[in-house]
Amino acid sequence: MPYLQDGRPVDMVFNPLGIPSRMNVEQLFECLLGLAGSLLNRYYRIAPFDERYEQEASRKLVFSELYQASKQTANPWVFEPEYPGKSRIFDGRTGGPFEQPVIIGKPYILKLIHQVDDKIHGCSSGHYALVTQQPLRRRSKQGGQQVGEMEVWALKGFGVAHIFQEMFTYKSHHIRARQEVLGTTIIGGTIPKPKDAPESF
Repeated sequence: MPYLQDGRPVDMVFNPLGIPSRMNVEQLFECLLGLAGSLLNRYYRIAPFDERYEQEASRKLVFSELYQASKQTANPWVFEPEYPGKSRIFDGRTGGPFEQPVIIGKPYILKLIHQVDDKIHGCSSGHYALVTQQPLRRRSKQGGQQVGEMEVWALKGFGVAHIFQEMFTYKSHHIRARQEVLGTTIIGGTIPKPKDAPESF
């Protein structure tokens, strides 16, 4: 892991593209004020829309607190005037500094509890919608797993052509292929490959 200028390793590294895509810019202020507050032993409570007091009020508050923390703790890396709010960190493998300074701080992180056992679900065959002839959605209805565009990309990255063939034919709304598979399964034969695309294609 990368480490700070005082030798402490960082706990987590976030993807910078996750901030603008979620439109959650205030987490940058929270991160920087968390760093300043931990060094100064202070707590901050900021009202929403504090820009009504003056232009760039939030940024001025963050930078002033970082500057005070840098002076009081004699840590010049906390506030560097060349790139305020950012700091140089070092590569844990090579020991050299990274090319660009990055934002470091102490944000509030809440771990969400998502257990695989609560989410796993499977069904060989099941109920189909009358109108679309597609499998019912949601686990609560004993339905199938919905596969969207991004899931198709993820599977495509692994080159699973036979899974695609099943998903878009037998297990979807190819009615004739589904009936052939059911009949072949009952008599214990070999599952035939569909010769054409489903009706929707």
